[in-house]
Amino acid sequence: MSSGTHILGSPSVDAPKGNLEKIDNSDVEKAQKPHKSSTPAAPAHGIKGSANQPADEKSEKISGAELKKRAKAGKSAKRAQAKEGQQKRLQDVPQPKESKDQTGKGFTIQSPQSSASTVQHKRSGSSSATVQRPLQLRSAQHQPSAPGPELKKEVKKVAMFSHLYGTPRRTTIAGAGKDVHPSVLALGLQMSNYVVCGSNARCVSTLIVFKRVIDAYTTPSGTSLPRHLTVHLSAQIDYLVSCRPLSVSMGNAIRWLKLLISHIDPDTPESKAKAELCSAIDNFIRERITAAGQAIASSACSKIQNGDVILTFAKSSGVERTLLEAHRQGKSFRVIVVDSAPLHEGRNLARSLVSLGLQVQYTLIHTVSHMVQDATKVLLGAHAMMSNGRLYSRIGTALVAMMAKEADIPVIVLCESVKFTDKVALDSIAINEIAPSEELGYSGTETHGVGSTEKEWHDAPNFQALNLMYDLTPEEYIHMVITEYGNLPPSSVPVVHRLKTLPGGLLWSGKTGDVKDPTILARSAGSSQPPPSNGSL
Repeated sequence: MSSGTHILGSPSVDAPKGNLEKIDNSDVEKAQKPHKSSTPAAPAHGIKGSANQPADEKSEKISGAELKKRAKAGKSAKRAQAKEGQQKRLQDVPQPKESKDQTGKGFTIQSPQSSASTVQHKRSGSSSATVQRPLQLRSAQHQPSAPGPELKKEVKKVAMFSHLYGTPRRTTIAGAGKDVHPSVLALGLQMSNYVVCGSNARCVSTLIVFKRVIDAYTTPSGTSLPRHLTVHLSAQIDYLVSCRPLSVSMGNAIRWLKLLISHIDPDTPESKAKAELCSAIDNFIRERITAAGQAIASSACSKIQNGDVILTFAKSSGVERTLLEAHRQGKSFRVIVVDSAPLHEGRNLARSLVSLGLQVQYTLIHTVSHMVQDATKVLLGAHAMMSNGRLYSRIGTALVAMMAKEADIPVIVLCESVKFTDKVALDSIAINEIAPSEELGYSGTETHGVGSTEKEWHDAPNFQALNLMYDLTPEEYIHMVITEYGNLPPSSVPVVHRLKTLPGGLLWSGKTGDVKDPTILARSAGSSQPPPSNGSL
C-alpha cells in the first residue's frame, strides 16, 4: 500500500506534497478487505490526489458519507469484541481460596495467579506489572454474627386483669419532682416496701407527713394559700400514688383536707391558716381513727365470751386492739390466726399476742376448712366497705368468710367509717390492686421443673404470675359490721356513709362518739328490725 494512504485506526501520517501516487482499483479493494481479526477495515480516506490524475471509468468511487458509515461500524465491532473478550477472561479466572496467614490472626485471599500480574492497557497496548496485595480479613471470633430475627418479648400480664396493670411501683426516689417534700419521699418508699402497711397506718402516716408539708409551705407571691396549697399537695399525692395506690381511707382523708383548704378565707394570714390546718389534721386523726378504733374495740370486746375460739385472718389493727382489750378484761379465750403469702402479716399479729400471754394457733389459709370447725366466732378487718354492703379486704378474706358461713359461724367485721366508700363493686376484678409478681418469689433449692432461681422462675416461658392484693366478700356472708356508730347490718353501710357526709347529718354533730339511736340506721335502711344489740349476735 502506498505511503500516502490513511487507514482509520492506525496513526495518521500525511503524505508529503508532490509525492502523490495513484490508487487503482486493486488498492481500494485491498483497503476494503477485512483483517484477520474479522474486523472490517476502515476504507481509505483523506487521499490527496493529483489534479492531473486521469479518471478510470471502471474504478468504483467511495463517497465521504460511506466512509464515515464504515468507520462507525468498525468502531462498534471493536468495542463488542473487547467486551466479549473481557467476559471470557473473567469466567476463566478461578475463585480465590482462603488460607490462614503466618500470624494466625486472620485469613488472606490468595489467587492462583502470580502476585505480579501483567495488565495490558487498552489503548496504548503497553503492559505493566502490578503487585496484588493480599486482602486480610477479620478472624471468625471477631466477626459480628448476623442479627437474627428479633424475638418478641412475652407479655407477662394476665389478660383478665390487664386493666389493673399501670405504671410499675416506684422503688427509688430517682425522678421525683423537686417540689416533693423529703418526708413524703421517705413515706412513699416505706409504703412501697410494706414497712408502713395497713389502711389505718397508711392514712395516719399520710396525714402526719402532710402536716410537715404545710409547716414548710410558703405561699408564692401573686397567689393565695387556698389556691396554691392544693396544687402543692397534688405533687406530693402523685408521688405517693407512684409508690403504691392510695387506700380508700387515704382518699377520704385527702378529699377532706382539700375541701378544708378551699374553705379558708384568702385574707387569713398565712401563719394562722397553717396553724388551723395542722390542728384540724390532729383532730381528724384523733376522732376519726384513734377514738373510732377504741369505740369499735370496746363494742367488739363484748362479743367475746369465756371459752370462745376466735378465728381471724392476716393482721388487722382493729382486731388486734379488740383481742388485747378482751384479754385485759380477764376473759379466757383462744385465737386462731390464719395467714397467707406473700406478706404473711399474720405472723406479726401472732407474735404480738403471744408476747402478751394469749394462747395462739398459727396456720396458713390452705388449712382453713379444718381450723374453722374449732372456731366459735370470726373477726375480720376491712380495707373498705363498699356502698352495696360488700367487704373489700386482704385477699383470702372471702374464702375465710365463706367457710365460716358454711360452718354456721358468725362473721363480724370491724371497720371505721373513714373506710366507707360510695363505690359499688360486684367482684374483685373491676376494682383491685396488683402487686409486683416478684413478691411471689421462688425460694428454695429445688427446681420443681420451673427454674432454680427467682429470675428463671419469673422469666419462664408460657408462665404468668398474678399477685392480687384484695378480694370482695358478699354481704350474705357477713353477720355484722361494727363501727364507731354502733353495730350495723351490711345494708346500712351506704346509709351511714351518706348521713355522715351531709352537713348537720343525723349521725355527726362535730364530735366523734356522738352516736345517736341505732334504730335510726335500721329505719333509714328500710328495715323494720333494729340491728343486734351489743350483747347478742
